[in-house]
Amino acid sequence: DCTDRLSTPMYRPVTSRRREEPAMTIRINMWSSPRNLSTAMMYSWRQRNDTTVLDEPLYAHYLRTSGRRHPGTDEVLAAQNADGATVVQDILFGDYDTPVVFFKQMAKHLVNLDRRFLTECRNILLTRDPHDMLTSFQVQMPDATLDDTGFPEMIEILDTLLAVGQEPIVIDSKLLLQDPRSVLGELCGRLGLTFDEAMLSWPPGPKPEDGVWAPYWYDSVHRSVGWQPYVSKQEALLPDVVEAYQASLPLYEQLLPYRIG
Repeated sequence: DCTDRLSTPMYRPVTSRRREEPAMTIRINMWSSPRNLSTAMMYSWRQRNDTTVLDEPLYAHYLRTSGRRHPGTDEVLAAQNADGATVVQDILFGDYDTPVVFFKQMAKHLVNLDRRFLTECRNILLTRDPHDMLTSFQVQMPDATLDDTGFPEMIEILDTLLAVGQEPIVIDSKLLLQDPRSVLGELCGRLGLTFDEAMLSWPPGPKPEDGVWAPYWYDSVHRSVGWQPYVSKQEALLPDVVEAYQASLPLYEQLLPYRIG
């Protein structure tokens, strides 16, 4: 858990529930690969009355430092502070009105960023079979490489947590979809929280917390009202994406011994 730091947040999330500021705030970073139920997880945690959620606060930092072009890049850079160090200080360690703050993060957004803050927060690694992830991701990014997957950063996070004696929390999206109540219940227990049945469903449509990139990426999750049954992906990888898959697979397999559920 993280002790609050005295800093002024650059913005206060629209879904903060007004209450007395707790002495300790549980700050949860969920680090994910792309196209991996991360937005659904954000919506799930949004249903908790004790939690504020934020959508990819380091996205602009990633786009600025990596030079990668995504759909909506200019909109993201205009909407967010692209100084990652400032975002960590003022957003990740800002003041919130709820005892729990959930940050939906892409692992690759850690590029060129001091990682020492990781050990001051709770961290979840959300992973997915690289084939399933890349067949979805290639629709928007047909030239995806290993660097786009976030798997190298997920292994770095894993190693960082192991080095300081923290037991990693890894969620495999397949297991999550097969039994969301069990996986979310175990996850909450590992975080020292009580599972809330409200986490199993959410209202359809856009949410106030959605980033400005939502129109490019969130269409399917906006149609959802809860966790859907797992369905195996049958699509073939594009030729230019096969190399990313081959490089990602052994990294994905390194995460599996730590998955819950």
